[in-house]
Amino acid sequence: MVRNVHERLLNAPVTRIGELLDTLASANDRLWPRDRWPAMRFDRPLQVGAVGGHGPIRYTVEAYEPERMIRFRFSAPRGFIGWHGCTVEAAGDGYTLLRHTLEMRLEGPALLTWPLVFRPLHDALIEDALDRAEAFAAGRAVAPRAWSGYVVLLRRLLARRTAA
Repeated sequence: MVRNVHERLLNAPVTRIGELLDTLASANDRLWPRDRWPAMRFDRPLQVGAVGGHGPIRYTVEAYEPERMIRFRFSAPRGFIGWHGCTVEAAGDGYTLLRHTLEMRLEGPALLTWPLVFRPLHDALIEDALDRAEAFAAGRAVAPRAWSGYVVLLRRLLARRTAA
């Protein structure tokens, strides 16, 4: 079983970060790092039943409470059996905790592709999204995070593969 959690304590009220969450996959998306990663897209506005994903990762919106949480159920890649999502929680004194959680069972090729390819890319992408949330909360731009050499290598190899 895989459980992967990323979180960031943000100096902003829960309503402000909740509004940020609600921009996901919209034309005005201020959370997803689409300047550095494939855009998150759905077949309709953000709501339960919307189908889409980003790059080769496909999922359906399984649960959605505006300004509070969103949960996606994986449909691809093969062998990803589970879900991922975000929650927004008040943390006291005007702070908010933004958390991304992924829980899944791996089968078949995912037993290798998750640890070798998808996990490093996933971790870098989520940290980029949390950086965007932090910049939004602070009301200022933040320099892009430097990726590990392994993430840079994976991105180059995948870019060549999709270009071929």
